[in-house]
Amino acid sequence: MPESARCASPPSELVDIRDEGTRALVTVRGELGLSVDEELAKALRVAVADAEEGVDLDLTAVEFCDCSTLNTFLTVREEAMADGKTVAVRAAGPAAGRLLALTGTLGLFTPAPPGGESGRSLGVEVVQLRRAMQTRPVIDLARGVLMASFGLSPDQAWDVLVTASQNTNTKLHRLADDLVTAVQGDPLPDAVQRQVAAAVARVREPDPEAV
Repeated sequence: MPESARCASPPSELVDIRDEGTRALVTVRGELGLSVDEELAKALRVAVADAEEGVDLDLTAVEFCDCSTLNTFLTVREEAMADGKTVAVRAAGPAAGRLLALTGTLGLFTPAPPGGESGRSLGVEVVQLRRAMQTRPVIDLARGVLMASFGLSPDQAWDVLVTASQNTNTKLHRLADDLVTAVQGDPLPDAVQRQVAAAVARVREPDPEAV
């Protein structure tokens, strides 16, 4: 697309879009989630449409993100691929990096290496994408279980899931599945129960700066 035809991105406190030749660099910042997913998706689609080859995401300034945000990234990525473009993560801070790692989707946003492995890489990507889309509902259900059981906010429930997942060395979607199953009467393993209880107690601790 000629430079003169490339439209400027709308002003936003959420994203900054910078033209880098055939690609666009999209810097995303702040707290992400359902309240801003629509704005985020719109901005990403603008960036993808205006870039010749695709966009690179800089997520180092993201302070919080959850599965709804991941779904937004995956949806825009799938749309970009259908248009022959790519969406890659150039850099990620702790919040975004943790989400991508725990859900096993980081590889979907990593540029494929040059060479003759495009067919195999595409097959792997399809499997990863399907797994990511399948695991999101159970993770959201588990957050709902924690919110209802312990009176937590959505952000607190997410923190409990992530903390317990890390401390038990359990994939996030497996821990979520165990929590949902436990509602039906199957008890959690003792080690998992202890870690969930500890994580709940931790998020309930008053913020010293707020006192």
